[in-house]
Amino acid sequence: MSALARVRWKCRRGMLELDLLLKAFLEQGYRDLDRAGQQRFDALLDYPDAVLLEWFMGRIRPADKDVAQLVEQIRSAAAD
Repeated sequence: MSALARVRWKCRRGMLELDLLLKAFLEQGYRDLDRAGQQRFDALLDYPDAVLLEWFMGRIRPADKDVAQLVEQIRSAAAD
């Protein structure tokens, strides 16, 4: 399985909202990330759905500034 296929599989979540956000970003912004950004996105997918939803809805902000920036990129991709 290729790295992209593995990431695509990890984007499949238990919540429709997350599925839509992550799929939109994977199609519109993932390839624009550098290697470190792609690795950060892969690591982001290891967080529980509840945490991701709070971040993407803007209710809380990730403590790590790099993760917070990635969350904003994902939110922006969904708004486009």
